[in-house]
Amino acid sequence: MAFHIPDDKLAEIRNKADIVEVISERVMLKKSGKDYSGLCPFHAEKTPSFSVSQDKQMYYCFGCGAGGDIFSFIMKSDGMKFSEAVLFLARRYGIDIPSREMTRSQREAISKREKILALNRRVMDFYAGSLVRSPAGEIARQYLKKRGISQKIIDRFKLGFAPDGWDRLSRFIARSDVKPELAESAGLIVPRNAGRGNTDNGYYDRFRNRIIFPIIDVGGQVIGFGGRVMDDSKPKYLNSPETPVYNKSKTLYGLDIARNKCRQAAMVFIVEGYFDLLALHQHGIENTVATLGTALTAAHVRRLKGYAKKTCLVFDADTAGIKAAQRSAPIFLGESMTASVMLLPEGHDPDSFVFEHGPEPFLARAQTAEGIVKFLITRAMASHGNSIEGRVGVVADIAPVIGAMTDSVARSEYAGYLADRIGADPNAVMEKIRENSGRMASNPETYRGGYGLGPEKGSGAGQDLTGSRRIERMIIAMMIQHPASIADIVQKEILEMFTDLHLKEIGQEIVKFPPSAHGDISLLMNHLEDEDDQRLVASMAMGGAGAMGGLGAMGEMRWKEKSCNRIIEQFLAGCSKKSNDLVCRIRAAEENNDHELIRQLLTEKQAQIKRRGRF
Repeated sequence: MAFHIPDDKLAEIRNKADIVEVISERVMLKKSGKDYSGLCPFHAEKTPSFSVSQDKQMYYCFGCGAGGDIFSFIMKSDGMKFSEAVLFLARRYGIDIPSREMTRSQREAISKREKILALNRRVMDFYAGSLVRSPAGEIARQYLKKRGISQKIIDRFKLGFAPDGWDRLSRFIARSDVKPELAESAGLIVPRNAGRGNTDNGYYDRFRNRIIFPIIDVGGQVIGFGGRVMDDSKPKYLNSPETPVYNKSKTLYGLDIARNKCRQAAMVFIVEGYFDLLALHQHGIENTVATLGTALTAAHVRRLKGYAKKTCLVFDADTAGIKAAQRSAPIFLGESMTASVMLLPEGHDPDSFVFEHGPEPFLARAQTAEGIVKFLITRAMASHGNSIEGRVGVVADIAPVIGAMTDSVARSEYAGYLADRIGADPNAVMEKIRENSGRMASNPETYRGGYGLGPEKGSGAGQDLTGSRRIERMIIAMMIQHPASIADIVQKEILEMFTDLHLKEIGQEIVKFPPSAHGDISLLMNHLEDEDDQRLVASMAMGGAGAMGGLGAMGEMRWKEKSCNRIIEQFLAGCSKKSNDLVCRIRAAEENNDHELIRQLLTEKQAQIKRRGRF
């Protein structure tokens, strides 16, 4: 194992945790036969190819090849290491993990993350206490009251107040016997005169005299903070920096509270500010999340796909809002997620609009919000005009947007729509779009946020396998899906005859950690250190045809003793034929006095004998 966590503890976590429950918090799953399916959170798709098996406690995507168990899902989804994923689930299900079983470096890495999370929660309580109880918090209490924020919303979102002064929090942390280096890693305090060559070892508080918004992930952990001033000071908003527990490009404010409402409504509103979100939630529009001082990313959109089918971007009716929509369009289209854009009347943001007009007019506007492509076409036409130069400018603006679409039918339809709107030749418009689509195909990361589009390394899809490797993969799949065959494979020393040494190693791991009778391979997965090996095994367990060399939907095959014996006999016959062929080739080389070829063939013969243990 790569991490020294006892197998009995891993088994205890597997027994208590339900992979469907955990994944459904991040992916919208539907029952599909005995398994569950949904849109893959790891690549762009419109048709669900992501499958989760409750019986096997496994997931696998037949589109990109991502697969594994509950631990590997948390690792890939939340960017954790294995030990961190184990502790995350252990904490969630109340299971104690003995740290003495880990190496010193592992304990230190995990300890730092755990200490930051624990510190963040204490700091959240400190800020909340400053808002509710301290005399200094009166100014913040009056500010929130003036903005119309109810006590219910304050409590629900755990709002707080960072007192004025340079070291209020620093002194609180010092009294808590927390090392300042840890608080600095958490982004809570900053070294004095950092970067100016000053040797002063003191620290000052990052957040001062601000309303504090704790940033909480879907697992309920406090991973960071946002702060807003109550006057015209700059910057108006300040967020935690990137830390071992906080990644703003993957995090959306309020998702921990909004996710269930997003699923119920099948759509989500995306706003840009903390108070915009609080105002909408207070007025009953609870399927709302906010970005955290950063542009919307592909990771954000993929996270939202787990909770809603449609999104509505709510922007101010100014140049910045329109530019934000333009930046966001290729991301939504590249991720095949429906998005519309709602612009509010000039002078309004979501906060002021719902407080002045109430939720009904807001929701009515959402019903008539334009789709993001039509919105951008309308705006481009208004900007460029209807002259020849203007129409050329509109096409130049919109072609990259339509070219980002992964659906060729949608791309063609929108090309026709654009040509019709501006009165241009449809073929010329389509040609321009194809140019942009070609550029995207040569550099897909531009629109996909750094995620590959095709099957992942190790999925096996598209591999040209020889006959021997194909049947060797079939045997590995048989061992996983029909564990009763393992005894016969061991008795006949089948793995010793494998030509693919990598598959042989996986087979040996299966022998040491065989699947249970009902197909649970979690113990095996925990002992596969290589991520590609985990994906391959997950694919075979879930029936990934590509990962088995195009042998068909193995998941649909009903393994019986007769069919298993037939596969083993076919494999042995192939080995015998190869052995006889090698003997014939050696004799032919001897007759031709080709000593170099004889040497090569004899070396191959020795390797064959070593693999098989017999001639």
